[in-house]
Amino acid sequence: MPPTPASRAVTGARIVLRPFTHDDGAEFTARARQSTGHHRPWLFPPLTADAYAAYAGRLIEDPARAGFLVCERDTGAIAGFININNIVEGAFLSGALGYGAFAHAAGRGLMGEALRLLLAHAFGPLGLHRLEANIQPGNTASIGLVRSAGFRLEGYSPDFLHVDGAWRDHERWAITREMTAPSGR
Repeated sequence: MPPTPASRAVTGARIVLRPFTHDDGAEFTARARQSTGHHRPWLFPPLTADAYAAYAGRLIEDPARAGFLVCERDTGAIAGFININNIVEGAFLSGALGYGAFAHAAGRGLMGEALRLLLAHAFGPLGLHRLEANIQPGNTASIGLVRSAGFRLEGYSPDFLHVDGAWRDHERWAITREMTAPSGR
């Protein structure tokens, strides 16, 4: 059986986006544990083998998700992750982004490259029309990432997601296929 568009690796200048595998658990969780100070209070990736197995299993098995590891092209080291969740087909053709850089890779532009590759993949082989990123207002690095990729601020959602023990407000950023077209920018 040929791979589905969601299961193919996408190669860029400095990174490779590749699908999650169960075998990545040890490296992923080690990087996540090393990055807790970088991620908190915005992000809580799995820190244990069991938590990773459940997380990766959902990304691998659920057709409404497409999960990718952001790997450094030269070494293969995992630098971060970027997922499309809640993929809806039909008239909506949309998904919601989730992503994070690990501390050793932060500030190097790798996630910007990963997001650009993901957009091309989402609006190309995956056939999506729209992607959303819901971001807590104080997460300036994440807002900068989506803004630099051409996302527009569409709204504010009070008490939107349960994060770190409380319902948190989020800004809703989005991009459509037309916005990424050369004439759309």
